[in-house]
Amino acid sequence: MFSRRCIWVNGPVIVGAGPSGLAVGAGLKNQGVPFIILERADCIASLWQKRTYDRLKLHLPKQYCQLPYFPFPDDFPEYPTKHQFIKYLESYAKHFDINPNFNETVQSAKYDETFGLWRVKTISTGGPIPVEVEYICRWLAVATGENAEKVVPEFEGLEDFGGHVTHACDYKSGKSYFGERVLVVGCGNSGMEVSLDLCNHNANPSMVVRSSVHVLPREVFSSSTFEFAVSLMKWLPLWLVDKILIILAYLILGNIEKYGLKRPCLGPLELKNTAGKTPVLDIGALQKIKSGKIKIVPGIKKFSRGKVELVNGHTLDIDSVILATGYRSNVPSWLKENELFSSDGVPKNPFPNGWKSKGGLYAVGFTRRGLSGASLDAISVALDIAKTWKDETKQKKKSVATRHRRCISHF
Repeated sequence: MFSRRCIWVNGPVIVGAGPSGLAVGAGLKNQGVPFIILERADCIASLWQKRTYDRLKLHLPKQYCQLPYFPFPDDFPEYPTKHQFIKYLESYAKHFDINPNFNETVQSAKYDETFGLWRVKTISTGGPIPVEVEYICRWLAVATGENAEKVVPEFEGLEDFGGHVTHACDYKSGKSYFGERVLVVGCGNSGMEVSLDLCNHNANPSMVVRSSVHVLPREVFSSSTFEFAVSLMKWLPLWLVDKILIILAYLILGNIEKYGLKRPCLGPLELKNTAGKTPVLDIGALQKIKSGKIKIVPGIKKFSRGKVELVNGHTLDIDSVILATGYRSNVPSWLKENELFSSDGVPKNPFPNGWKSKGGLYAVGFTRRGLSGASLDAISVALDIAKTWKDETKQKKKSVATRHRRCISHF
């Protein structure tokens, strides 16, 4: 049984209460623009609160991860923990008095060209019975991000494997894997950190490395690698900064190719810009790989009962599988438009021009540049909406005043 409601929003509807959505909300609050945030989960930043492992820390220094208008507390470390970041986000929402509509899942959002308005249909499950709600608004800000849904590849025979299979988003700690032989599928930052965590809890991980990967030290010359690269890019072209990073990585980490980690042809920054593939910032996994505690294996051919056959013909006996196979956008499943977003659910125009489309549609947090990119988007979106909202509000007030004077003149 459903009840139905229709709500006019005198401002934008923001979809998603993660860091991107909160940042847009804060900017609008500063401008005095009303808004509604719709969030399918029962909390802010549900990805961080419910789908991250316990040992997670921010990969970049805190100054590159803070949201607009509200810095991290001074007593936070340079690389805040997951729990510290969640605490920061909760303080952020409280500071700006942002109160999302939780347990409200967007089913569709469609632009009504006749009236120049967005119709956003949701199902709210926060009450005793589900409620179908249609929000009608002038602006729509998509802030669901690049990591809304987990990616689960299909593997031959996985249904016959018989052991425990989980995605990295459901992995919390290696405690429950003590003594197990675990296959970690994926060699990005998540795959590396999960493998390291398994090692630290006396499990025996084997990590599948199917393609090439850049591994960089987290710090060079007593500062973060990211900060070092940013400072170099002020003076040098990107290709040269990439060369410098690769040379430094070789000097600090050694030749990682002999351990089965082949570097891509494109440099780490160019690869990030063109394909969105983030380099791995090493926090200890590489040493475990060099010592043989984390084994590197090639791609998967197929699974069978308690085993995996690899593309090189070798077979491993394994107890569990963890899929560190990444995430994707879910925008195409509910947003009915094809101007701003591609079929993959990311903006068609590259950064910094992918945040705005016609009809009052905006995208926040799809830059492939982490929290700093999302913050830049959020500032642009909030200021752009605020300008139009204020202009239209003034126009309405003038129109009302004119009608009022006409009415008076008739008496």
